[in-house]
Amino acid sequence: MADPIVVITGASGNLGRALAAAFASRSAQLALIDRQRDRLEATYGAEDARRLYIAADLTNADAVEAAAKAVADRYGRVDVLCNIAGAFRMGPPVHETSDADWNFLFDINARTILHAARAFVPRMLAAGGGKVVNVGAFAAQKGSAGMAAYIASKSAVIRLTESMSAELRDRNVNVNCVLPTIIDTPENRAKFCVALKANLDALKSSGPVVVGGPNGQQQVLAGDARQQQQSATEAQYKQYCPNG
Repeated sequence: MADPIVVITGASGNLGRALAAAFASRSAQLALIDRQRDRLEATYGAEDARRLYIAADLTNADAVEAAAKAVADRYGRVDVLCNIAGAFRMGPPVHETSDADWNFLFDINARTILHAARAFVPRMLAAGGGKVVNVGAFAAQKGSAGMAAYIASKSAVIRLTESMSAELRDRNVNVNCVLPTIIDTPENRAKFCVALKANLDALKSSGPVVVGGPNGQQQVLAGDARQQQQSATEAQYKQYCPNG
């Protein structure tokens, strides 16, 4: 595809930036969408002939439709839609989950995809086809404690992708979903190092260290097993957290 027109939501985030750089290296013309224009300018510099910046609240259907119109006015078509915008948040047990937490994650992870599909897919169809890439989560393939709202919202992304694929594959629109695990970003690396340091300190202390055992039972780590775990954790810490 020569000089594709690529729309990226959540474009100022870590994944959005990496994706924009990859497409730009392939001569793509970009429409970069984020909630605030100044974040786009701080990330990418000044707007130019190959980069259109659009500030839009993706949870607002009218704002997304206006963004799609801006892309059409600038480029005339959309070849690729990358739905990158989303959020992660741990949460309480299901029976303690508030409507606010539930709605936040469904709005940012699933409703944004609905709005983008409604605004951009008809324009793809009118132009003869295109590609849509959604971002789910590896964790969304099964339930897990403390992640119910997040997993449910990302599971919805997977089901939306499957439905869109079935509806659009005979109309020359290809729809896929990627399922990343933890992405190595500066923010995630910092959190990982904090957790790793806490584990290492616990292993070096004189107190007991309790870990998960077979069949979900907890067991105390001691003796050679504790020393082996400490050595492995130290190696990880040196590899991933050289600055401490």
